[in-house]
Amino acid sequence: MTDRSKYFPHLAGSLLLATGAVMAFLGKWEPDQRDPGLVYADQLAGGLPTVCKGLTKHVTTRPLVVGQRWTVQQCAQEEGAAIEALQLRLANCFTRLPPQAVFDMATSHAWNNGVGNTCASQAMVAWNVGDWELGCERLSRSNAGKLVWSYVRTGRMLADGRPEMRFVQGLANRRADETKTCLEGLAQ
Repeated sequence: MTDRSKYFPHLAGSLLLATGAVMAFLGKWEPDQRDPGLVYADQLAGGLPTVCKGLTKHVTTRPLVVGQRWTVQQCAQEEGAAIEALQLRLANCFTRLPPQAVFDMATSHAWNNGVGNTCASQAMVAWNVGDWELGCERLSRSNAGKLVWSYVRTGRMLADGRPEMRFVQGLANRRADETKTCLEGLAQ
């Protein structure tokens, strides 16, 4: 097995990339695990072809065609490379070396919402002042206690010009699990 640790000079420390813990967590939430090698049209992403643990055309080196089938080996190879690439970008958003559990759950959040959104999140703001617990909480709830990161655009616009959003219980469940896993990791 290769060493998956990476030294980040700006953080003055190392983090593990594509850990077994983060890969298992993604496997829990991405995608329908009844048939993980089948490329499907992800309805929450506007029909974007998706396979394995949430791989899309934005992170793979091979094209995706709905109905196509990928092998376990193809999934593992593409997932590992895509997660590591995402984590290298994500690490640049931290100003302090995060605990591994924080980095892993930030990875899950970025995998689902995009690195830019995770980097601009209130969770990252808290983490970058060293408030690891508050950052973990902000993965799922705002300062006012409102659920966050649990909505998708419907494609319609509201009268005031903002996009209409629809609550998705599955996303709320994932955010709650990210928060729980993040906090549990801090307690270890």
